[in-house]
Amino acid sequence: MKMSVSKWVNSGEPFVWLNAGAVAISIIMVAGLLGLLAVRGMAHFWPADVMQATYAPPTSGGAILSTEVIGERVETESVSSIQIVSSGIPVDESEPFYDRQLMKIGNRDVTGADFTWVLSDYVSEVSYPAEVVAMERREWGNFYGFLQGVRQSGEALAGDEEALWQEFRERLARALSIHDAIYDIEKNDIGKINYALERLRLNQRRLELDDALTSEAMADLDRQREGFNAEYAQLQQRLVELNEEIDRDSALFLAANGAEVEIEFADIVRAYKPNQMGLVGKVGTYFEKLGEFLTDEPREANTEGGIFPAIFGTVMMVLLMSVFVTPFGVVAAVYLREYARQGFITQAIRIAVNNLAGVPSIVYGVFGLGFFIYIIGAEIDQLVYPEALPAPTFGTPGLLWASLTLALLTVPVVIVATEEGLARIPRSVREGSLALGATKFETLWRVVLPMASPAMMTGLILAVARAAGEVAPLMLVGVVKLAPSLPLDGNYPYLHLDQKFMHLGFHIYDVGFQSPNIEAARPLVFATALLLVLVIAGLNLSAVGLRNHLREKYKSLEV
Repeated sequence: MKMSVSKWVNSGEPFVWLNAGAVAISIIMVAGLLGLLAVRGMAHFWPADVMQATYAPPTSGGAILSTEVIGERVETESVSSIQIVSSGIPVDESEPFYDRQLMKIGNRDVTGADFTWVLSDYVSEVSYPAEVVAMERREWGNFYGFLQGVRQSGEALAGDEEALWQEFRERLARALSIHDAIYDIEKNDIGKINYALERLRLNQRRLELDDALTSEAMADLDRQREGFNAEYAQLQQRLVELNEEIDRDSALFLAANGAEVEIEFADIVRAYKPNQMGLVGKVGTYFEKLGEFLTDEPREANTEGGIFPAIFGTVMMVLLMSVFVTPFGVVAAVYLREYARQGFITQAIRIAVNNLAGVPSIVYGVFGLGFFIYIIGAEIDQLVYPEALPAPTFGTPGLLWASLTLALLTVPVVIVATEEGLARIPRSVREGSLALGATKFETLWRVVLPMASPAMMTGLILAVARAAGEVAPLMLVGVVKLAPSLPLDGNYPYLHLDQKFMHLGFHIYDVGFQSPNIEAARPLVFATALLLVLVIAGLNLSAVGLRNHLREKYKSLEV
């Protein structure tokens, strides 16, 4: 028996099963993580039914305080009776646990809170009225109530319940179209004029510094400035007209406990009657809200709206980092493997590179802040942008410095992977190329590097996987809480490397730990985390596809 076990162990089969088990556990854990993120995050966009109920918990004095509750049931949990007693509600302490429900009641401008906990034992008269309206607003969060009337310039419009709802929807569509027009003017047209006026100011300042501000140059600048100011005045007048149009209409709602609330159509993002909607209607609303999440800008302290600026900033930063890290990493690896004399110094450099891979990322952030921003950026401002001083241009955190900092953080990975790829190329390949008359550089450029390109892509994949999820160094070198203006736009020079940007990893940190409305932010943390994983997976799969293509392309060179 001992011999058979010994042979079984020596055969290596236990280690095969051990590795297979480890892989299976890893796959299950990854699938479980993605499932948790998907369920907790993506369910947030589903238009849940709205419940109306009476909540009447006893007070410590024995009286019963009855209130009306209108909202969405978010989750149910069991809590100990001791915890309930500590909140001031007397309960039967012989019952160890009680069920309580988290309700999203919205109406923060009326009640002061978006969410509330209710004990299930004291909830009665539960119903799901068909006429209850759920609204998403630009401020103050969601609103739940019953439509009582529609007003135009303060005058109430007549009609029955169905007619009022139809009138409400038509006027809401009108208000949304006007809001889009206002946004387009403010964001694009006025933004371009402001950018042009700022460039004129900087040009004038540069001419002053160069002692070249002649009367002709000043007259030309004033002429351009007058043209922009005239165009700006026209746009301002158009904005006044649009704001008057969008402020014309309002709606009167009856909220919980008989509170009447008048809401301007300009403040409404979306409104629907979830209890009347069928499956098709809810699926349509679900994808509409999901599309807003992926393509819109955040609002309400990042707890509502979309995260497109964070998606764009993350992808742009990773692409720029890849452009910086790949040539530097490959050149360093080629020098160490192909040109440097192998000895103590080379070995010490390799050890230093390997040690750099273990340096905490926050250290790179501090280095990027001190070296790239305070030294390099400040010198660039002095030499290239003296007219903007003392306001910094590149001497402040921005997209360029964040990309360079992460390139510095990930360059050891690219160096090590490329060196391993170069080491696997047989010596006979190099000697054959040299024997055919090629120079060392031609051999390196046409034979060695193409064969090592899959290893380079492997290093880039590892670099992207690490850099895309980093947060700590980015907090020092360019990432901010809110930057709705993208670093890529139609204004010269189109790609603004000096501009601050948003990042999915920092957005998760900010929403999850800095949000004033934790319950509202929680599902967005899961949804954003899932999206970050998908973005990283997409970038990695693109690199993997390119690596496989290169591997097949240069397979004929292998010996």
